[in-house]
Amino acid sequence: MTTMTRFVPLRTPFEDVAVLQKRLNSIFNDFASPSEQSGSASSSFVPAVDVYEDTEKLVLKLEVPGVKPEDLDIHLENQTLTIKGERKFESTEKAENFHRIERRFGSFVRSFTLPQTVDTETVTAASDAGVLTISLAKKAEAQPRQIKVQVGKTEAKQVEGETAA
Repeated sequence: MTTMTRFVPLRTPFEDVAVLQKRLNSIFNDFASPSEQSGSASSSFVPAVDVYEDTEKLVLKLEVPGVKPEDLDIHLENQTLTIKGERKFESTEKAENFHRIERRFGSFVRSFTLPQTVDTETVTAASDAGVLTISLAKKAEAQPRQIKVQVGKTEAKQVEGETAA
C-alpha cells in the first residue's frame, strides 16, 4: 500500500516577516484615530450611492446623514452630474472625552457621467432622513412606447398585391 505525502513549499524568513508586518499594520490601523489614517478624516468620507432607472427617469440616492441641504452643491454640465458636500464635525463635548470616533467627516465629491437619454433640463433633488434623491427625467424619444398590433391589415399583403400587378 502506498501513501501519498503532500508537498508544501518552504517559505523564506523574509516572507514570514512580510506576513507579520501586514498583520501588525492592520492591528495598528484599527486603533489609529481618523486623522492619522490616510492623512485626514476628510479624505476618507465618500457617501454610498444607489443608481437605478425605470421607464421615465434615472434616480440617484446618496447617503448623506448629518449633511445639511445648504452644505450640498449639485452641478450638471456636459452630461456630468457632480455632487459636492461637507459633513461637519459638530461636538458639544471636548475632544479628549471621546473614546472612539468612527464616523467620517469632511468634504466629498461624487461625479457621474449621464447617458444621452437623460433630459438635463428636468432635474429634481430632495433630501429626506439623510438620503439625497436626485431624479433625472428621460427624454421623450428615449422612453419606451407600446406598439399596437392591428389585426387583418398587414403591409406584407399590400406589397404582394403590388408586385403581382
